[in-house]
This record gives sequence, C-alpha cells and structure tokens, in this order.
Amino acid sequence: MFSAPNDEYDHQYYEDGLNFDHDYNREAQVTKDHAAPVIEIDTCCIKLTFSQLIKGEVRMSRPSSDARDTTFALDNKNGNPVLILTKHLAKGKWALVFDWKSDNKAYLYQHEVYIK
Repeated sequence: MFSAPNDEYDHQYYEDGLNFDHDYNREAQVTKDHAAPVIEIDTCCIKLTFSQLIKGEVRMSRPSSDARDTTFALDNKNGNPVLILTKHLAKGKWALVFDWKSDNKAYLYQHEVYIK
C-alpha cells in the first residue's frame, strides 16, 4: 500500500496574510492620527475618551479564561466619554481590543487593563 505524505501547507496562508495586512494598517492608522483612546479605570467603571466621534466596539477578554469574554458597543456621537460598568466584570487582567471607525477611517487598538 501507498500512503500520501501529510500536506502541511497552510491553505489559509494567503487569506491570513491579507487579514494581517488589514489589521496592521488599522493599527498604524491609530498611531498616525494619534487616535488611541484615553483609558481611565476607577472603582465603578472604565472611562474611554476618544479625540473624535467614533462608532465601533470593544472586545474584552480574559487571558485566563474565555468564559466571561464580552463585547460592548462604542458610540460617542455626542462627544462624551464612553463608560463601561465594571461591577459585573471579574476582577483581574483583561485584554481590550478596540475596533472602530471615524471620519471614514478604520482603527484597531489593543490595550490591557487590570480591574480591581
């Protein structure tokens, strides 16, 4: 009997490369436009202040467990900071991934926070 060798070629290689380029360009746009949100954490909430009017989302994930991962809508059409209440969130380390649009530009920003 003959057996064919395992095909170890990544069939998603091209698509993954395109996705990487897309994400990289959005992350670079944050730096270019100085558009990173100001993140403040206190006992009740996470306060996100953007320099522009935005619409998008923030994905919050726990590195230790994905069971409590959640997504919040971001929309500051009135220019006010966005507040995320923390009383229902587990204490500890969270990774925030911001994905938003403003002035016909797309942005991607990642930041880690610690909720006490």
